[in-house]
Amino acid sequence: MLTVSSEACERNKEPILAVLRGELAGCERLLEIGSGTGQHAVHCAAHLPRLTWQPSELPANLAPLAERIRAAQLPNLRAPLALDVCVRPWPVTAADAVFSANTLHIMAWQAVEQFFAGAGALLAAPGVLCVYGPFRFRGRPTSDSNAAFDAYLRERDPLSGLRDFEALDALAQAQGLNFSADHAMPANNRTLVWRRAGRMTP
Repeated sequence: MLTVSSEACERNKEPILAVLRGELAGCERLLEIGSGTGQHAVHCAAHLPRLTWQPSELPANLAPLAERIRAAQLPNLRAPLALDVCVRPWPVTAADAVFSANTLHIMAWQAVEQFFAGAGALLAAPGVLCVYGPFRFRGRPTSDSNAAFDAYLRERDPLSGLRDFEALDALAQAQGLNFSADHAMPANNRTLVWRRAGRMTP
């Protein structure tokens, strides 16, 4: 089977790795939501060998992802799981990190809500949630190209579109996740980071 590749993933995998290397320091188990082609999973797992990376994807999109993961043969990269954020419980019982790239603007808002609810239920304390993609801030896209992309998404599917940071932050805070960092990325994207504070030892 020929695996599908994304040129965008090839372009952004190094900047994403650079951010994750710092933000995930000390993490041991990561769940990736919407792993797509698996290029991020393979690249990051290869360079973060102490982190167990669990890819996941919607059942209909699982086959090409599984093929890439099998071909990589990395000891810390697990076989992908079928995962729909709206179907609970999720097929993962513990993680101290959740990562997702270019997914929230594709999901309907109800699925975005379920994404944060699921991540909040899953993440241990301390735990970290990293989300990569284009976003709006105070209701406005960060660039003309993002505004055009937002319009394209909404014309194609009225339930999709760039998400407002403030709305996402409210969902995260409701799960006990506090905003930690906003990393500027290539092509007018961002990596947003939320954390759950560690429990105090007696």
